[in-house]
Amino acid sequence: MLTIHAADLLLPGPGRQQIAGGAVLVRDGSVVAVGPYEELAAGNPTARVRRWPGMLTPGLVQPHGSALLERAYHPDPRESDALGTEPLTGAALTALDMGDSRRGASARRGVQRMLAHGTVAVVGPFGRPAVADAVQRSGMRILGRAPAEGAAEEATGARASVDPLAWRRTAAEMFASPALDTGNRPADFAVFDAPDAETLLGTGAACCVVTVLGGRMVYRRR
Repeated sequence: MLTIHAADLLLPGPGRQQIAGGAVLVRDGSVVAVGPYEELAAGNPTARVRRWPGMLTPGLVQPHGSALLERAYHPDPRESDALGTEPLTGAALTALDMGDSRRGASARRGVQRMLAHGTVAVVGPFGRPAVADAVQRSGMRILGRAPAEGAAEEATGARASVDPLAWRRTAAEMFASPALDTGNRPADFAVFDAPDAETLLGTGAACCVVTVLGGRMVYRRR
């Protein structure tokens, strides 16, 4: 099935020119073409069309996946009265009874929070099977190795966050590669309720509207 994802602004990727009223044509989980919506729609009249407000991009990379999923606990909403809602680390994490089942559930919640921030790729490695399984099932790509312990905090003064933009300083650093117009590229992308990349960098990725992995919507803001 052919699907056209259209947005107010399309950023195909670093070094590519943005397209006002741009769109992405997807077939079987891969990007077939990018361009102005009118051109893609005229050439593919039977394609299903999904229109999104804001800016469509290749999606974001979470550089501290290992720390956030293997060395942090994401509380269940039912635990919020006792544990709060933010990831627990350090002494607070040590005080918990972290069996494989609880660790896996935490990782699944952490993955969902990442998807809700437009994350399409995460930096590993993941040594715990329950965590690795949660990431693999999500469809996010796993990249390289994690930065040195504390590198993000030292470089930016930011605490570890599920928002991957917490460590980005320029718009060029934000998006996953390859660009959306690269041949045989998986249909992994996100849409953000922001008018341009600079605004997104300033406001953060919590304005994510939808995240798509392999052509499937894995997160959609209600």
